Amino acid sequence: DALAPQYISADGVVERSLIAEGSQIYGQVYNSIIGCNVEIGEGTVVHNSIIMNDTIIGKNCELNKTIIAENTVLSDGVRTGIGDEVENDTAPHIYNHGLVCTGEHTTVPAGVTVGKNTVIFGQTSSEDYPDNVLASGKSLVKEGDKA
Repeated sequence: DALAPQYISADGVVERSLIAEGSQIYGQVYNSIIGCNVEIGEGTVVHNSIIMNDTIIGKNCELNKTIIAENTVLSDGVRTGIGDEVENDTAPHIYNHGLVCTGEHTTVPAGVTVGKNTVIFGQTSSEDYPDNVLASGKSLVKEGDKA
């Protein structure tokens, strides 16, 4: 099936990025790759990131050096790649160089701040983030949610 062309709103900004078919950009995207059927909400700023297919990024988010797998939802006000570089506690050979990674079918609730060298996988809720923060170097993998 053919997908609709990408849509960039009048207030949207895209610089040095690739935007795939069916994606809707209402925020700002810089130096990034955006997959098919991705929605970037109003007021959201994406820098140096890869967002894979069928993903929703809410309003007023800030993404820095973030790799987001398919079918993921980042709710309004989520900030990623914030804080100091700290070695990852479970797989420092994979989660390094300031990257933030989310697994497929992951949900991050509104208002969460995610540090550098982190990984999130699964359906998470506010209770999973003390003080609405996943500190740099931490891993949050919800057991039982793996494919």
